[in-house]
Amino acid sequence: MLYPDEVHDGRAGTDEGFGYRIVYVEPSHLAEALRVLRGRPCPLPFVGEPVSTNARLSQAVEAAFRAPLESLAADSLIVDLAEGLMDGEQGGGRPTVSRVDVPVIERARQFLDAERTRVVHSTELESITGLTRYDLARQFRIMFGTSPYRYLLMRRLDFARERIHQERPLVEVACDAGFADQAHFTRAFKSAFGLTPARYRALRARDALRL
Repeated sequence: MLYPDEVHDGRAGTDEGFGYRIVYVEPSHLAEALRVLRGRPCPLPFVGEPVSTNARLSQAVEAAFRAPLESLAADSLIVDLAEGLMDGEQGGGRPTVSRVDVPVIERARQFLDAERTRVVHSTELESITGLTRYDLARQFRIMFGTSPYRYLLMRRLDFARERIHQERPLVEVACDAGFADQAHFTRAFKSAFGLTPARYRALRARDALRL
């Protein structure tokens, strides 16, 4: 964990060398997420050791390499990283704000349901809720147990399964469900359900023949 402008030598600790991946996070994004989590402006958490063994922080960093490049996914990722930094800092800081505006978050959920066949951007949810993207991500997770991005993705996949049940071509299903292409759809479907759309359709057809 290295902070902006912190000096480091970048050398390996052993002769075997090392490999690494890097997540660069704009400090202003983290600062805003921390303001939401703590209910007030505050300094960035200080993780004293550059090599941290904190599980929550590790999970947040690992998730950053798997997150898609969509604004809703990035919002939740920033909140997770902020919470991980708080968990790993000296003294073990914790979020202090837990209030949830239920009607507002329900409005966001209904909007995601209505727009389930396309990519929804953070600015749209900010506009209809009056919340910042990080406060929305925090409250949505408390209320529904998942992120706005993940919720929307699962609604899109539910829609896609409905189309598969109607025996629509998979390339058409991918387009109708708002995925960039069939490959993108296949990756998302397999990640969520453990099998490809083609395999899912074949299994349904086989089960139908047995009836």
